[in-house]
Amino acid sequence: MTSPAPLRIIFAGTPEFSVAPLQALLDSPHEVIAVYTQPDRPAGRGRKLTASPVKALALQHNLPVYQPETLRDGAAQAELAALNADLMVVVAYGLILPKVVLDMPKYGCFNIHASILPRWRGAAPIQRAIEAGDPETGVTIMQMDVGLDTGDMLCVLPTEITPQDTAQTLHDRLSVLGCTALLKTLEELQAGQLTPIKQDEDLVTYAHKMSKEEALLDWTQDATTLVRKIQAFNPWPVAFTQYQEQPLRIWQAEIVQNSEKTPQKQPGLVISVAKNGIEVACGNGSLRLLSVQPTGKKAMPAYDFAQARALLNEQLG
Repeated sequence: MTSPAPLRIIFAGTPEFSVAPLQALLDSPHEVIAVYTQPDRPAGRGRKLTASPVKALALQHNLPVYQPETLRDGAAQAELAALNADLMVVVAYGLILPKVVLDMPKYGCFNIHASILPRWRGAAPIQRAIEAGDPETGVTIMQMDVGLDTGDMLCVLPTEITPQDTAQTLHDRLSVLGCTALLKTLEELQAGQLTPIKQDEDLVTYAHKMSKEEALLDWTQDATTLVRKIQAFNPWPVAFTQYQEQPLRIWQAEIVQNSEKTPQKQPGLVISVAKNGIEVACGNGSLRLLSVQPTGKKAMPAYDFAQARALLNEQLG
């Protein structure tokens, strides 16, 4: 029995999350015929034009790279159509694909989405899953249509969200899991065994884009809500509180066990300072700050931050 012919694939992606799936395709029997990624953007203190992580990998492998500002333009669409692809794989690309583009490849466009759809459609599924306290998430391979993450599901692989997970650790795990799901889906596509499943519209939730404003901690909330927010907003935009009228970023914290049973203190009050961290009262229970970052400094253990300051009984927020 002969093996099926390799698929001719256009890959579309931009950030770090997209790099592992592109590498997985490069390591597979399939042929990546072109890479689409966002135009180079200013980055860093010098605001120098910088290539996306996906472009950097594509150039290492001498792949043709296309960086249109939009795919609604007729010339860009003609350029893509001329590639005559079997499939387009889209991973956090960042541009809207109009219907004419979605229909161009022989098998359409497959997307790797970082949640178990239809939960957490939209821009920030990893962060919102942690913030909401979901016990698990996963990746969905989806046949793209014109809606926002509304297409039929082709493959779903779940993973547990651990109490220690931050958006960064979960991001890294889901990126790798997405590779497994993608290759499994391509294998089933070639074998004629794909079974698309419609999303249940009654179960839809939206993962709205993150903002710096919502990273400000409200100490009147309970300790569980606050620690989830701290982990969800690591590494961006990073949760913060106010200390002496300056932002104090909080990179890592933990719930102080059984603190909800102790007499309630004023939310935001520093109630103890020890080598294992700074304990702060919340609306219910308390948090132990483990790693913080004052303005103009690097992140540091919370105890080191406390050494030069009389923090006990100080008010945060």
